[in-house]
Amino acid sequence: MKRRQTLGLGAAAGAALAWPALAQQPQPSGQRVLRYAFNTAETNFDPAQRDDVYSITITSHIFEALYNYDHLARPPKVVPLLAAAMPEVNADFTRWTIRIRPGVFFADDPAFKGARRELTAEDFVFSFKRFADPAVKSPTWNTLEDAQLLGLAALRQQALDSRKPFDYDRPIEGLRALDRYTVQFNLGLSRPRFMDILAATDTYGAVAREVVQAYGDKIGEHPVGTGPFRLAQWRRSSQIILERNPGYRERFWDAQPAADDAQGQAILARLKGRRLPLVDRVEVSIIEAEQPRWLSFLNGQFDLLERLPGAFVNVAMPGGQVAPNLARRGITGQRVLATDVVMTYFNMEDPVVGGYEPHQVALRRAIGLALDLDREIQVIRRGMGIVAQSPVIPYTSGYDPKFKSENGEYSPARAKALLDLYGYVDKDGDGWRELPDGRPLVLRPATQPDQTARELSDLWQKNLAAVGLRAEYQPAQWPENLKGARSGKLQMWGVASAASGGDGQGILLRYYGPQSGEGNIARFKLPAFDAVYDKLSQLADGPEREALFRQAKRLAVAYMPYKLHCHRFLVDMMYSNVIGYRRPAYWYNWWHMVDVEPRTA
Repeated sequence: MKRRQTLGLGAAAGAALAWPALAQQPQPSGQRVLRYAFNTAETNFDPAQRDDVYSITITSHIFEALYNYDHLARPPKVVPLLAAAMPEVNADFTRWTIRIRPGVFFADDPAFKGARRELTAEDFVFSFKRFADPAVKSPTWNTLEDAQLLGLAALRQQALDSRKPFDYDRPIEGLRALDRYTVQFNLGLSRPRFMDILAATDTYGAVAREVVQAYGDKIGEHPVGTGPFRLAQWRRSSQIILERNPGYRERFWDAQPAADDAQGQAILARLKGRRLPLVDRVEVSIIEAEQPRWLSFLNGQFDLLERLPGAFVNVAMPGGQVAPNLARRGITGQRVLATDVVMTYFNMEDPVVGGYEPHQVALRRAIGLALDLDREIQVIRRGMGIVAQSPVIPYTSGYDPKFKSENGEYSPARAKALLDLYGYVDKDGDGWRELPDGRPLVLRPATQPDQTARELSDLWQKNLAAVGLRAEYQPAQWPENLKGARSGKLQMWGVASAASGGDGQGILLRYYGPQSGEGNIARFKLPAFDAVYDKLSQLADGPEREALFRQAKRLAVAYMPYKLHCHRFLVDMMYSNVIGYRRPAYWYNWWHMVDVEPRTA
């Protein structure tokens, strides 16, 4: 998802180690400021309308959900945020009743006409309904639809059928405000892991109805939440500045690291009890090219570099340790296995790579066997990943590091044998295989025009050519490819998915038939898989559910609507004046939990 680099990687690496330590940029009025960069531009700041990680990162610091994840606890632990306590849940996990903290206020905004606006239970009823409103076109409606909130899907369907505005005032059983501070969620099916939704501050934060009505189609430019920051300045695709929300409630730093977590205990001892947020201001620049982003960090313009570009891993952290010259400047680094999976999806409705007949499945399997994932990881990703054996993401339920499958296998010989067996042979003698009926066989994967994407495309093109498959890569900017993927116009495209909670079933939504064309961008429809998915949704964690995970993984690999590539390692680097940072497992709100002390040159 990165864009074109302006200079070659070799020159960049050489310049990096020689770059001098320059003075820190002055901080405005003595404020504590966190500065860093995104590698891709944001889209908008409406929680119901955005689904890119960069916009999500911003909104998760402006809006708040009922629950959140502890900053330091590993494995992750859910804790109350806007809720006053953990929910009351009935025996079959179909009723979740939650008491909201009184005295929580939205940030001041003209939409409130000069009055302080307290958060109430009705705000959550309204906020959740917005995901079902067809006019909002929420890309994350699929997740909430799967939660089976009673009456919500029907309310959406009524708006679609009548072509009238969504009826926000119509009561439904699934979303009820029992009183000013109590909200109740009633589900049509057992959902033991509904907490993953309740804790998703990055998506299900409270939105005020007055703000939505005041700004209409411009709501994505006017985020107003109850969170620790508010939007101060925004130059699209250039810079985003958040500042402390002056009306933020009295909230103090706390966390629960494990007793044997030395790093976590040290952070706790240093920051516990301080009022949040710790910093006054966050300045985010958009620098898409890898080399300028890296050099800006070395130049002291940023305090933290999230996701060190792979081109600089070997010079910045050789052997997993911070390079001595960088360590002398007070730069530290953290390397973690990310909770994500990189994949190439096949459009199952495409006449070339789609379909469920044996010969169509064989073509996708042959493509998968032809791709050299080890070389991709070691050469292009600079060793920053492990081969994915299934779609289930590390650190989530259902993930098994011992699970092995054909997806992780590289075998050009087996790929050729499959193609030969099912009639994908070179009929006209031009060196390229044709379809079984003799028509030309051309793969047209979408890609981006940046350095890493070009390197990956070159490798895959050579891998495919080695088994007689012709691939013509189609470059376009990432937002254009995303639009094409959603509309079903792309044949193949490489994407990545990150976990949004601790349940491994989340990634399997990409395979779930009812979500075809939404979260399931491959448009995969297999009744046998859907049946497994439905059972997973209703079972509590345990051996029976683990067995279903294994079944789902085997079906995913056998039909291969996605060729899974890797789970990535990520490296974050920071100056020693950044206190309290720890990469979140699958949430995005951490800016309020770190301190940035004045830094010397």
